[in-house]
Amino acid sequence: MNKTNDKQFLVLKNVTKAFGKAVVIDDLNLEIERGTMTTLLGPSGCGKTTILRLVAGLETPTSGQIFIDGEDVTKSSIQTRDICIVFQSYALFPHMSIADNVGYGLKMLNVPKEERQQRVEEALELVDLAGFGPRYVDQISGGQQQRVALARALVLKPKVLLFDEPLSNLDANLRRSMRESIRELQQRLGITSLYVTHDQTEAFAVSDQVIVMHKGKIMQKGTAKELYLRPNSLFLANFMGESSMFKAYLNGNVVSVNGYDITLDDTTQFNLPDGECLVCVRPEAVSLKAEGTEAQKCQIKTAIYMGNHWEVVALWHGEELLINLSPEDFEESISETYLHFSQTGLCLLPRE
Repeated sequence: MNKTNDKQFLVLKNVTKAFGKAVVIDDLNLEIERGTMTTLLGPSGCGKTTILRLVAGLETPTSGQIFIDGEDVTKSSIQTRDICIVFQSYALFPHMSIADNVGYGLKMLNVPKEERQQRVEEALELVDLAGFGPRYVDQISGGQQQRVALARALVLKPKVLLFDEPLSNLDANLRRSMRESIRELQQRLGITSLYVTHDQTEAFAVSDQVIVMHKGKIMQKGTAKELYLRPNSLFLANFMGESSMFKAYLNGNVVSVNGYDITLDDTTQFNLPDGECLVCVRPEAVSLKAEGTEAQKCQIKTAIYMGNHWEVVALWHGEELLINLSPEDFEESISETYLHFSQTGLCLLPRE
């Protein structure tokens, strides 16, 4: 591999990891471009944390190779890989000041005290904790503790920054602000980063590329928009947010669902032959109107006001359909109405 010209900075090549007879990662190939943030997303047990540990050097592949900046690090120790990990648990030392926590790694590397202090101050400023150096862990909030853990990693200026579900211990508001901070810092500093989470919203918020995993394999990779609007399998469609599934029939650019014919501008993106298929309908792809065909008629089963939208469940030809509607687009008194599908939010899948 060419160290100076190769755009792919972190590469896993034909990596397999087995624990005894149990294969956790199966012949996986992964490429992450220099200066980007890639997130491994998937349910518990899908192998995403194992990949993180393989990149970190905490586990050794059963077979395959791992490259960082063109260098084969497959058998290198964690100490020689020039990576840092931000953990879910923060892993801070309660008996040390915030400054000493952040500078601990520099001290282990025998960085001179004056330089160490300067770099610690710079790192704390990066995470909006300037002046917090003299405090101790029990004197700051959970969100601030996570910022300290981030500063401790950034101060070492690693080639690769790894995030192991770093926001799981924070409440919803703190998670939102921290993911914004992580994304802004990663982009500003240009650190190649690998992020692990089971939270779809978190993955979408921080990533240049999201990789969805299942049973040790990569199911699909792309931007958040690509994965949400164009899932390539039933698993992906169900995993990536709410959806309703219906049996359908494709004929040219017309898909027929329960006798309701929808003309699509472009069906080539779904790469399906004419015939039986499934249509995945996102909640925001449905509107309700006073008029329509008999095939479009539906009944409102439940309607829950969620503040910024109504969450409606409609019965359509005996099947339930989830719909999200803005407050101005729904009348609570409606019991029978007609549904209309938007092309945005519809996806065709093979019948499985």
